[in-house]
Order: sequence, then structure tokens, then C-alpha cells
Amino acid sequence: MSENKENVPQIRFPGFSDAWEQRRLGEIATFINGRAYSQDELLAKGKYKVLRVGNFYTNDSWYYSDMELGEKHYANVGDLLYTWSASFGPHIWLGDKVIYHYHIWKVALSEQFDKQFAVQILDYDRAKLMSDHNGSTMIHITKKGMEEKTISLPSTAEQKRIGTFFCTLDNLITLHQRKLNNVKKLKAGLLQKMFPKNGEKFPEVRFPEFTHAWEQRKLGELAEFSKGSGYTKNDLTESGSPIVLYGRLYTKYETIINDVDTFVEMKDNSVISEGNEVVVPASGETAEDISRASVIGRSGFILGGDLNIIKPNQEIDPIFLALTISGGTQQKEMSKCAQGKSVVHLHNSDLKQVSLFYPKLEEQQRIGKFFVEIDRLITLHQRKLEHLQKQKKSLLQQMFL
Repeated sequence: MSENKENVPQIRFPGFSDAWEQRRLGEIATFINGRAYSQDELLAKGKYKVLRVGNFYTNDSWYYSDMELGEKHYANVGDLLYTWSASFGPHIWLGDKVIYHYHIWKVALSEQFDKQFAVQILDYDRAKLMSDHNGSTMIHITKKGMEEKTISLPSTAEQKRIGTFFCTLDNLITLHQRKLNNVKKLKAGLLQKMFPKNGEKFPEVRFPEFTHAWEQRKLGELAEFSKGSGYTKNDLTESGSPIVLYGRLYTKYETIINDVDTFVEMKDNSVISEGNEVVVPASGETAEDISRASVIGRSGFILGGDLNIIKPNQEIDPIFLALTISGGTQQKEMSKCAQGKSVVHLHNSDLKQVSLFYPKLEEQQRIGKFFVEIDRLITLHQRKLEHLQKQKKSLLQQMFL
């Protein structure tokens, strides 16, 4: 077959040179609709689990059914499933036998369409395949519409090589995602155990050389308080002066902020960090989320608006204070102080009234160093994961048309 440069990807495995062919999906795959269940038909207990779109994200909130259906409406181990009503791509089902709900297709592939390759190309081409979708709040495409779509395919031998390659890469991404999740769970669990529970003076887990009871005082007696200066998203620039934005405490930063990737042109009267300030968001979406804190690790950062700034005295280690706000008894107490409905607010006046439980400074510092090491492990796994995800995205662009 003569090579058509327009139908050849940038990167290929050695031994493959033929042009990829355009194929209609209905010729190489059959899309089998799931059964639509009414809410009354979904049971809390039953013979079969009912797989819904949400169960791709979590194993919680399963529904059941006692209905006996034709085999085509069951998903077995190894079946290829594809959601047509949400931004979730193809998935090879590895769980127990389930009934799959409406909004999910089971995809039966011909011998000309390799399963692992199908997972990758159906996900990579998702935007194109859903380009003429129906609906606004619930995006979907019909079975007939999907089968009329075309994709570019190489030979089955090349499909298998590509599919196996990306399957291995996906497994590596999953491994690092699992490691990251496990370390984050470890940190969350230890935050609960290494700080005293409400009304107690001793934590459940402690370094062996420390035995004294923890003290309790109002945070307002142990720190000075101030506010950051107001900047909006419209002020952000590609380069300039680094600024700490309150929203990034929810999405990016761990306990210590040493690196900042958001910048602005500095205004007059900006609040500039000296280092070792503890910053707490002054607003957030929920009362539970707003109780979190980070330590500014360096001087010279602009501290943006909607940040409460706490400067502890010499009795309190800044890292320890940030940790206890984010995960100790103080987290629940501060959550109760949050005011508002759609957006909740936390003021310095609220923070001053928080009862802080703390041990001697040496123990505070040991606790802080311990969790800083856990944060370094989290950052390491996060960087590895992001690198692999970027690598996969780049390779998809170069190995697919």
C-alpha cells in the first residue's frame, strides 16, 4: 500500500509504514445501550450491582437490581465500556459482573479493532466524536450518531503495539496516582492521631521522648494578625512579582510555600512576606474546606487578598500552627466559626478566639519536621505523576492522527 503522508503519525514503531485508513465506527464496533432504570427500580440491596456513570469515579453509592436481563445488558470482566453523557472516556471493566445503566455503552469490537488501542483512540478522539452532541445540561450522543463517526486506524498489528505501549504507560500513571493517594491518606490519618482529640491533653501517637501534657490558650494570646492585599485574577501576568493567592491553598500548596508560579505587577501598599507567616484563607466554598493553612517559607512574596495572616510568637512554631489548623482539633473549631452560605468567610477576629492546644516548642518542631518530610514525599509523587501525564499527552499527539 502506498504511503500517504497526510495519514501517517509523527512517531511510529519500527516496521510499520502503511498509511492509516479512515473507518466508520459502525463497521468495526457495536455500541450496546444500557438499560434505563427509574429511581424506584434502583434498590439498596439486590442480586446485581447497577453500574452508573458516577461509579467510574468512586465505589460508593452503589444501587442494585433483582431483574434478570439478557446477557448484552451485563458488563463482565474485560468488557469495554464507554460513557456518552459525561466527560469520562473508555474504560475496560475489571470489577464484578454488573448491570450497566443508561448513559453507558458496552462496546463489542470486531477483530479489526484491538481493545487496548480502542481505549486510547476513543478517548483521544472524544472531543471530535462528541462534536455534534445533543443537550446542554446533559451532553450526549445517540448510538446511531456514534456509529456514523469515523476514526483513523492502522493495521491490527500496529494497533496492538500501540495499545500495549499505552496500557503499560497507563498502569505506571495509576501506580503513581495510587502512591500519591496513599501518602495523602497517611498524612490525613496522622494529623488526626498526632494532635489531641477534643477535651484531651495527650495525642494518641507521640514521639517517645515527650511526655508532658499539652497546654491550651487562645490563639489571640500567641500571635499577631493582619490581612493580605487585594489582587484579582485580572491582575495576573506571565512574569513579575510572585504572589500567593488564597485559592491555591486548596489546589496546590502543602504545608510550606517555597515556590510560587503566579505573578503580578506589584501595586503600592502591597503586603510582602518576611517568611514564617501562617496564612489561612478568608473565604471558601465550605466551612470544612476553609480551615487550612500554609507557612510562607520565604521572604519577598506578595500576600494576596482574602488571606488571613498569622505571625506566631516565639512559643509557637509556624509549621506546627499550620498543621494544627489544617488537621488538628482546631480544624473543627475553626470550621464552626466560618460564616456564610454559598461562600463562607473566616475573619481574624474568629481566629483570635480559637483555643490552641500545643506542647513544648521542641515537640512542636519535631512534629513539624516529620510532616515536612511527608510533604516532600507527596511533592515527589505529584511531580512524577504530572510528568507521566504530560508525557502521555505528548505521545498521543504524535502517535495518533
